[in-house]
Amino acid sequence: MTLLVTAASGHLGRLVVDALLERGVPASDIVAGVRTPAKAGDLADRGIRVVEFDYARPETLAPALEGVTRVLLISGTDVDRVTGHGNVIDAARAAGVERLVYTSAPRNDEIDYALGAEHKATEALIAASGVEATILRNNWYTENYLDAVARAAETGEIVAAVGDARVASASRRDYAEAAAIALIGDDLRGQTLELGGDVAWTYDELAAAASEVVGRPVAYTAVTVEQLAAGLEAAGLDAGTAAFVAGIDDAIARGALGQTDGTLSRLLGRPTTPLAQGLREGLAAR
Repeated sequence: MTLLVTAASGHLGRLVVDALLERGVPASDIVAGVRTPAKAGDLADRGIRVVEFDYARPETLAPALEGVTRVLLISGTDVDRVTGHGNVIDAARAAGVERLVYTSAPRNDEIDYALGAEHKATEALIAASGVEATILRNNWYTENYLDAVARAAETGEIVAAVGDARVASASRRDYAEAAAIALIGDDLRGQTLELGGDVAWTYDELAAAASEVVGRPVAYTAVTVEQLAAGLEAAGLDAGTAAFVAGIDDAIARGALGQTDGTLSRLLGRPTTPLAQGLREGLAAR
């Protein structure tokens, strides 16, 4: 069985490769799909085949998928991510790939938000393709908050427009291990899983964890979505990007990230990484 990990030179992709190797998958059975192979020399040094794999350039996809059994499609970051995802899905179907595992966004079929809509559209493309799939709807990565915590070390506050909403974050390593499990085994085929940390925390609790990590008092300052968007524009973002980012906070306020039922920890066979630990380890790794 040959497993292709897309975006393998990224933060999550590298951790998935690590998790596959730790679970006994031979390096020779792993293909690392990357946009720029020259930046993945460390993966090649481990005996992993590195191939060019650019979602936006379909001509790079078919050669990389030759002989591949299963593909982890890590969601892209380009503005037109759905088109790129569609290119990968089409190429996987044409290549006869047995299974796709896709890193999606939480509750995208329950709560309407821009980021979720892009993932919902990708899930629809996968379903229409006829390729067997496992959909991993990952809650937030704890590492998403590293910039905010680093700023809080200087300002003493974390500013957000989420009200008293909760977030069930987990570390990238937690989600990477889940992706590896979904790739290797057969128990999760055909399933859509909402994955999140064991604890759904508030932003007051995020501020308390940040205080513990940075060694100074940190408070959560609640603002409106409009105030947040205006502040982002004042900081240099264009209006569209500012609205998109502020819209994520609005989705959080409406509960997009607040649910957790222990699925991720049961899948891992261990508790998920606690918030403060994830923040501390993330900052140390920078």
